[in-house]
Amino acid sequence: QVQLVEPGGGVVQAGGSLRPSCAASGRTFSSYAMGWFRQALGNEREFVSAIAWNGGTTYYADSVKGRFTISRDNAKNTVYRQMISLKPEDTAVYYCARRVSSKSSFDPGAYNYWGQGTQVTVSS
Repeated sequence: QVQLVEPGGGVVQAGGSLRPSCAASGRTFSSYAMGWFRQALGNEREFVSAIAWNGGTTYYADSVKGRFTISRDNAKNTVYRQMISLKPEDTAVYYCARRVSSKSSFDPGAYNYWGQGTQVTVSS
């Protein structure tokens, strides 16, 4: 059983930055692509970013492109989400997830293990 643990989250003012992480249990972390999704209150879960198993390819939603950076450290079984220039509309619960299928990286259905989610609140 794979566990994805997301410590932190937090409250930050608009224009600020955060660098949350997601740590995976097990010895197969480096074999899988990883993704970040978010869900704002009353909205559906939406794709934020994804990274290939070796970090060689990354994907971003248009809404975060240029402001968010996904990265991973396979030696530490950890994926990161650097966020800068945060906006109030970035307020949401953020989830990391492990991708296992050939479906699009943008599709939540491509992921089978999910973190517990952490709240990020950006105040104006």
